[in-house]
Amino acid sequence: MNDRTDEIERQTESLLNKFNLWRKDHISERQFILLLSLVVGVFTAFAALLLKYLISLIHGFISGHLFISQENYSLLVYPVIGILLSGLFIRYIVRDDIGHGVTKILYALSKKNGRIKPHNMYSSVIASAITIGMGGSVGAESPIVLTGSAIGSNIGRMFKMEHRTLMLLVGCGSAGAIAGIFKAPIAGLVFVLEVLMFDLSMGSLLPLLVSSVTAATISYVFTGTDAMFHFVSEHGFDLSRIPHALLLGITCGLVSLYFSQTMHWFETWFKRFSNPWIKFVIGVLFPSLFGEGYDTIGMLLNAGENPEKVMEGSLFYGGNIVLYLSLVVLTKVFASTATNAGGGCGGIFAPSLFLGCITGFIYGTVIDRLSPGAGISVQNFALLGMAGLMSGVMFAPLTGVFLIAELTGGYSMFLPLMMVSVMSYLTIKLFQSHSIYSMRLAQKGELMTHHKDQSVLLLMSMDNIIETEFLKVRPDMDLGQLVNVIARSKRNLFPVVDDNGFLVGVVNMESIRNIMFRQELYHRFNVQRLMELPPARLSVKDPMDTVMKKFDETGAWNLPVEDEEGRYVGFVSKSKIFNSYRNVLLELSEE
Repeated sequence: MNDRTDEIERQTESLLNKFNLWRKDHISERQFILLLSLVVGVFTAFAALLLKYLISLIHGFISGHLFISQENYSLLVYPVIGILLSGLFIRYIVRDDIGHGVTKILYALSKKNGRIKPHNMYSSVIASAITIGMGGSVGAESPIVLTGSAIGSNIGRMFKMEHRTLMLLVGCGSAGAIAGIFKAPIAGLVFVLEVLMFDLSMGSLLPLLVSSVTAATISYVFTGTDAMFHFVSEHGFDLSRIPHALLLGITCGLVSLYFSQTMHWFETWFKRFSNPWIKFVIGVLFPSLFGEGYDTIGMLLNAGENPEKVMEGSLFYGGNIVLYLSLVVLTKVFASTATNAGGGCGGIFAPSLFLGCITGFIYGTVIDRLSPGAGISVQNFALLGMAGLMSGVMFAPLTGVFLIAELTGGYSMFLPLMMVSVMSYLTIKLFQSHSIYSMRLAQKGELMTHHKDQSVLLLMSMDNIIETEFLKVRPDMDLGQLVNVIARSKRNLFPVVDDNGFLVGVVNMESIRNIMFRQELYHRFNVQRLMELPPARLSVKDPMDTVMKKFDETGAWNLPVEDEEGRYVGFVSKSKIFNSYRNVLLELSEE
């Protein structure tokens, strides 16, 4: 069986190589990239449709055992079963961490030149379908974005595309995934530019558009052209409501801050437990808040005169709706984090939309009760809150605006959507510098940004700039032996290394030039006496911005590099860094 599989793989590889040779002579690079972006859009659309179908299938199966009119403890049990099954699938079949989908994409773009593991093309779909279908308190969007990006990455690798094109295809996969699952092609494009921090150029814009439009079109064909949420603005937006829109934006920014910081703290706390079973047990102790919350969003956007129906089936039915929804806002972050940390798989798109809708609804309800008869549209504020929370949590105001407009058909609310989104973004930016997606990578110095210098340094690799042709000398060698080594060398630096491979100093030929040819001194001086200590030492694990900072602080032209155990590896020179920087910058700048 293995021989047969190996033979199929060899034949496939041979066919691909022949095709790649043919297409280089018959298809231009730009045309082939557009063709690949179309293919990526098709595959990501079907991946999104498959995920939706699996979630609906699983949810439909367990819904036959739910009786919402009664106290139903299965609302707590089913999510636990889903988390357990998903965790077992990830731990024993996938055997890799597939959580934090968008963060993994950012890491792949920053540190792996767009390379994403092949199993991510299906593993997130299966794991998230189990988690969400069984009622996990997370969303399907981050897993499908990782799936789409993996599809783009692996299609690019199949056709031997260079890493710059590979990164573009990762963006195409992300754009197609958003467009496919939300039927929102503009939001898909804007998401890639804002969240994945792609630089916009004509060379990248067209492939992203092709993937987005293709995925959205396929989604329309199979699921219809209706918006994901039905929304009708009965009152429109009055200019007198502008102060309320600005205040709602500030409120959404503060709720986004609470959500982001609490989730980050809670995830960090969970990492203290290395045993996955302990994480699972702790995770199930927190409230499940059954499902993605899209049903609640639909109710609040169209609640009319009976918004209390969102409390049906809960212990709070018949109580104060503002108090009830406020408790949901406070506890949703714990439910979402516990779902993922306990072994489930899902993202924060849906929780952001869910909390935003509730935040806007609470704000509108309070304002309406304080000013009865003023004609406040609570549903309008619920819609605006969705854009506000998404903008704040994701640091993506344009994505928030276009996504909510496309999700609900609420294009008439474009101006207030922009107001709320911008105010939310500006508010949270006062307190933290990065979104929940990029926060983890930024703390490790592994985040690629729109800052061109920072991005170029991040893409540079220490492996490519370390020079190892320096001849080593020992501390006990005399001057005569050192001169013999110098005669064989083409460099003027000589690392002094002990018997264990540790660097103890550096001999600079310029410093001993005046005694090099005095043979009477050859046995009087040894290397230990002639060596100097380097002004700083680099590690193979140092990010490039740290390397450049050490060069700036010391004024050195060459610095030694050590491995993780402190043993000498080689030298890095400024000239080598500048050459590598120029090459990477040229690659990034080409369209």
